[in-house]
Amino acid sequence: MMDLDKILKLVQTGDLDVEEAKKQIIKDGSAGPANLDLGFAQLDVEREKPTGFPGVIFGEGKTAEQIETIFRRLMEHTDRVLATRVDAEKAAQVVANVAGVTYHETARALTWFKRPLLKVHDGYIAVVCAGTSDLPVAEEVALTAECLGSHVERIFDVGVAGIHRLFRRLELIRGANAIVVVAGMEGALASVVGGLVAKPIVAVPTSIGYGAHLGGVAPLLSMLNSCSPGISVVNIDNGFGAGYYAGLINKNMSKRA
Repeated sequence: MMDLDKILKLVQTGDLDVEEAKKQIIKDGSAGPANLDLGFAQLDVEREKPTGFPGVIFGEGKTAEQIETIFRRLMEHTDRVLATRVDAEKAAQVVANVAGVTYHETARALTWFKRPLLKVHDGYIAVVCAGTSDLPVAEEVALTAECLGSHVERIFDVGVAGIHRLFRRLELIRGANAIVVVAGMEGALASVVGGLVAKPIVAVPTSIGYGAHLGGVAPLLSMLNSCSPGISVVNIDNGFGAGYYAGLINKNMSKRA
């Protein structure tokens, strides 16, 4: 298997004809190590080139050994690795066996960085969380956005049941380039914030709530039906998706500044 640069150089020097070069490129769907076949996984180790961020490991359903193997291979090709939805037992094994990996217990995520600090984009993202029970999802949002290079301000436990708590933090929330609102129960916080700010909002319904809450369906529908403008909604408990989306907004606003 040859990487693309080597193939092109060989074609340029005449040491490889065009037809053979095509076969090399097509052989594994790309050139070089872009897709690594681990048997149980196909790793797109060059995903950062088109998307701006390396591939992320979804840990739920994977064994500790599988997470560890993927971690090691991604570390060979990128400067950061993020694994989401990893429970404490699996995380302990990965941390013990792979140097430099950190477990973020509340976010249920593993991270590794080649360098201590990543480049931070201008501005910040406000992660607004309704209640303490929503913290695992909110921290997944915040950690994901930080891995993308954004500064995050955490504004937690400011749900509508004590709405005065939200107003005390409103100036900080309004100063963000993007806002992520995480809420369970009836999910009203996203609509309230939407009526108070002039920034894009990503709403995240959580599976926290009583019976008719239906495991997150109630806040999901509330957020989808919000009459406040400027709100987009991700799936139930999808902190990663919201953090990634907000990180892209902040990154592109930084470019325009």
